[in-house]
Amino acid sequence: MALIIDGKKIAAQIKDECREKVAAYKEQGIEITLAVVQVGHDPASNVYVNNKKKACEYVGIRSLSYELEETVTEEELLALVEKLNNDPTVNGILVQLPLPEHIDENKVTFAISPKKDVDGFHPYNVGALSIGLKGYVSCTPAGVIQLLKRSGIEIAGKNCVVMGRSNIVGKPVSMLLLRENGTVTVTHSKTENIKEITRQADILVVAVGKPRFVTSDFIKEGAVVIDVGIHRNADNKLCGDVDFEDVKDKAGAITPVPGGVGVMTVAMLMSNCTASVEINERA
Repeated sequence: MALIIDGKKIAAQIKDECREKVAAYKEQGIEITLAVVQVGHDPASNVYVNNKKKACEYVGIRSLSYELEETVTEEELLALVEKLNNDPTVNGILVQLPLPEHIDENKVTFAISPKKDVDGFHPYNVGALSIGLKGYVSCTPAGVIQLLKRSGIEIAGKNCVVMGRSNIVGKPVSMLLLRENGTVTVTHSKTENIKEITRQADILVVAVGKPRFVTSDFIKEGAVVIDVGIHRNADNKLCGDVDFEDVKDKAGAITPVPGGVGVMTVAMLMSNCTASVEINERA
């Protein structure tokens, strides 16, 4: 039976660490503020935004909420982002995705000041990651690395395979694994003989967006399997990109869904917000 990597426990540790740092900043008269902008009433977005608000309250970060109707124009949204960019009391800006079709997500993402881009999606921060400079790292990939490190799993020198090449997970997590001195291969929908590649992985990060896609024949005995996916199955239960029941006895360590990577995303957002004080001082 594999080690079940406890994302809830690790996320709680990170939030507690942030809480201590935020309290120390408050003693110095520094208050950290996160502005969360939501357009429309997407049910999944509602859940994420509520989780972020609860985490802010726990950690001690002031949270500003901007709930806009789906009919808001792109110009109005960009004007709000610019207002928040220019507000010295706001440390971080988060525009919840997805946005309605009439709004260009890239334009909005690029409009957020890199100094306040706590989601880590701005090209400046992505570029900083790629060349090893300090900056915000997108929360889910950063959470993957913390899960590995805090579970005592060595990355340096290991064969790491990332399944998926998205801008939000696949590409940044591959760069983070490289930064930790892993030897990294990225596979995707056009990769041939994919199982031959994944079976060489000491650490396999799965972010393909397909429910229970990865079965035991994708992995080698004792591999560490990190499942980034989250879906609802036919019984309306949460599941990941990995067939957990099929893989758990072959893997050396594995993240469950739920309770693995997902809970780390909000914890790492809190970490980014806490780091915003230093990042804004350097800028």
